This record gives sequence, C-alpha cells and structure tokens, in this order.
Amino acid sequence: MNEGLTINIDRIVRERAGKKAKWIPRFLTRWLERFIHQDFINGFLEKGYEGVEFCEKTIDYLGVTLTVEGLENLPKEASPMTFVSNHPLGAIDGVTLGGIIGRRYDGRVKYLVNDLLMNLKGLAPLCVGINKLGGQARNFPTLVNETFQSNNHVIMFPAGLCSRLIDGQIHDIPWTKAFISKSVQTQRDIVPVHFIGENSPRFYRIAQWCKRLRLKFNIAMVTLPDEMYRSRGKHYTVRFGKPIPYKTFDSSRTPAQWAQWVEEEVYKI
Repeated sequence: MNEGLTINIDRIVRERAGKKAKWIPRFLTRWLERFIHQDFINGFLEKGYEGVEFCEKTIDYLGVTLTVEGLENLPKEASPMTFVSNHPLGAIDGVTLGGIIGRRYDGRVKYLVNDLLMNLKGLAPLCVGINKLGGQARNFPTLVNETFQSNNHVIMFPAGLCSRLIDGQIHDIPWTKAFISKSVQTQRDIVPVHFIGENSPRFYRIAQWCKRLRLKFNIAMVTLPDEMYRSRGKHYTVRFGKPIPYKTFDSSRTPAQWAQWVEEEVYKI
C-alpha cells in the first residue's frame, strides 16, 4: 500500500490534537478507522488517481450512477464561472461536480474546501484548503481572492454544511453571501446547480441532536464517510441551470438577499 496516498486516521487525529494527542486512546482511533471504512477508502486511494480522474473513478468505485441534465447550458468556451450547488450528501455531490465540470473544462476547476480534505492526495490538486481556525485564518482572505482571480472555474457549496431536515424536508441551511460578492468583484457569471439526493435518516437525527444540544463539534460530519459507503449502487440526478450574468446582482438587493435568491433558484431547477 502506498502510504503517501492513503489515509491514516490515527495519525491525522493525533496531528490535529497536538499536545492533547497523548490522551487519545488507540482503541478510539481503531473504532474510528472501522467506522469510516478506512480500508475500503484506502483500497481506492492506493490506485493513485488524481484530479478530475480521481473524481470520476470515485463514482465508478462506489457503483453510483448519475443522470446529468442541463449540460447544454454550459458554454464550452466560457470565462471562469462560479458553480454553486445545494449540498445534500457531503462527499459524492462534491466529487460528482468536480468530475463533470472538470471534464467539460479540461481540469480548470477548483473547490474551496475544509482543509481536512487535503489529506486526500488525489483530490488535493483541485482543492484550495481552508482552515478558518488557527494560524491559517490570517491567509483565508488571500486564498479566496487568488482562487477567484484565477482562470479556474470555482465550485462552492454556500451552505457550508450538508443539508439538514428542515420542516420535514431535506434542505440546505441559509447560504452565505461570499459567492455573490466575489463573483461580482471578479466578473464571474454564476451557474446554479441542483443535486438531488439525500443521506440516511440517521444522519439527520444526529444533526438535529447536535443542534438541540448546541454542540460546537459537528458530530454529523464524522458520519459522512459512512454515508458515502452506504451510497454504493445508488442513483443521483444533477441539474445545471443557465449561467446568471454577474451584472444581475446589482444594488437593488444586498449580497445576502441575492444569495437567498440564488438558493431559491437552485431548488426550482
């Protein structure tokens, strides 16, 4: 096994824990390794795929099938655009969009992601790892600006978190406004994307209890690798809307109001 490509949960947890690592029992990280299906994940990672191919092969490895609608809305020769999507799954939706958009635009695509995903070496070439806590927080604005000023298309999930069960429906939490402000600033049209899918009922129950107990640590996020494992053989639909010209987002509404408007448009697709 190529240890440079695969993940080692015990090492990752201890590196991020710093001085507190000595208090973490090995049986706990062993349990976590089993829970996230580390061997199953590493069986794929050791194949060494990178970038767009990594995304496409992930879907194949999981046996997931897709219906993709609206590709005709994406001009082949396009200036850099911002693709914004709802975030129902937390993993498969991300790699799916990376594969589809990256293939259409010859690999010119970047994600703004939690820096934990940088541990996936095959995905890392497409990622801009963001850690809003600690020392890297000072570099956060610079990293975002450089990404939007580049020649790459940007994929964003403005909710920041996976969709939740809200009033009996699976729906994103309110979208943040950054994608509006940065797209207008860099003259990028915005492409709305609707990804149709959902996680297991267990995921939503855990997320609801986290909210009720006001837990700072997002326990639901820990279940996402298992949710991905459970998705083997499932079918999802991706719908691309028409690009929305950046000039649409004028002063008639605030950036936050425009973000809400785009979110509503996504769910109409």
